[in-house]
Amino acid sequence: MAPSHTPTALPRRALATLSEKELRAAERTLDRGTWAITFGAVLFSVLTVTPLVMQVTPDQWDWTAPILPLVVDAAVIIVVRLDSTVSRLGGSGGFWPALLRWMTGVMTLALNVGMSALHRDWVGVSVHSVAPTLLIVTAEAALAYRRAITRALDRIAAAEAVAEEQARAAKAAEEERERERQEQERKAREEAEAAEREHERLMEEQRQAAEEKRIREEREYELRVERERAEREERQRQQEREHLLRLEQERTARETAERQAAAEREERARQAEQAERARLQRERDAAARVAAEQAQNRPARVSVPVQAAATSGRSVVVRAVGRDEFAGMEPEEKERALYAIYRQARDESEYENFEDDPRFRQGGDLNGSQLGIRLGRSGAAGRSNVKPKFEAWYAAELAERAEQVAGAEERELVATG
Repeated sequence: MAPSHTPTALPRRALATLSEKELRAAERTLDRGTWAITFGAVLFSVLTVTPLVMQVTPDQWDWTAPILPLVVDAAVIIVVRLDSTVSRLGGSGGFWPALLRWMTGVMTLALNVGMSALHRDWVGVSVHSVAPTLLIVTAEAALAYRRAITRALDRIAAAEAVAEEQARAAKAAEEERERERQEQERKAREEAEAAEREHERLMEEQRQAAEEKRIREEREYELRVERERAEREERQRQQEREHLLRLEQERTARETAERQAAAEREERARQAEQAERARLQRERDAAARVAAEQAQNRPARVSVPVQAAATSGRSVVVRAVGRDEFAGMEPEEKERALYAIYRQARDESEYENFEDDPRFRQGGDLNGSQLGIRLGRSGAAGRSNVKPKFEAWYAAELAERAEQVAGAEERELVATG
């Protein structure tokens, strides 16, 4: 393989217009083509050089004939591979890599055309020199291509680095602007929050002032209401005291009047009772006198049955009553005289129900029929008229007595209280 410094087929301006992806694809195509040519040339060289070596090698060492072309081809592979690597790194191997390229190129060319040159076959020399010459030129061209691609990739990388730096700078500037904007927003937010807090504080102070005013007014109102209520209650108590005093005075006056009236009624009742007793006495005296005057006539008597008294277990005296025991009296005087007897019997009766008393039962001297007969009337008139009238009189006297007793008890309670 003979090294060469042939200029690249692709112009630099064309490479500059390609992208990194396109340059990588071109480099891969160059690698594949270079290695295809290399392996083809190596195989062709082994097949061409081996017979030549066998001619100049003893027969017992013919099997070593392929070693020489393999060694030379290995040197070719090393040169192609390392040149590719060094060109990717953007460097140059110096004198010895160039010497190795020329030595491998010349040796490969000499070994391939050696057999034809010994036989003075110039057509064979030309044919067998195609593969080595193509390999040498391809190696040099590939080296130039790789260096051009590497420079282009370096420029792209530099441009990308610049772009990235610019992007980083723009991003940093944007971030700085964003930080400044956020800082301004934060300051504005803090100022707004401070203003809001100040507003809330003022509103709270106003609310507290209004609340204190309301509480103060409510307290004053409650005190005023309480004072008015106390004054009203005091007036009510004063009025109640005055009313009670007036009631007490009226009650005292009423009790005094009632005591006087009761005393007068008691006096009148006592006088009336005395007059009634005197009248009854006069009536009895008159009746006795009339009875004595008419004794010779022996008037008929009506016997009152005593069977009821005997069956009741009480010792009751039922007297015999004449048919005209009140002779010589006016009808009203007769009623009063008989009522006095009726009232005394009611007062002296020991029965819970006076109707059970033998004197007031059928056959007694004070039942309804006997009352009518004793007044010179019929029994029916006694039951329907005389007895109801006597009961009404007696009920009125009982009510009067009860009222007198209640008045006396009330006076006693007032006196003790």
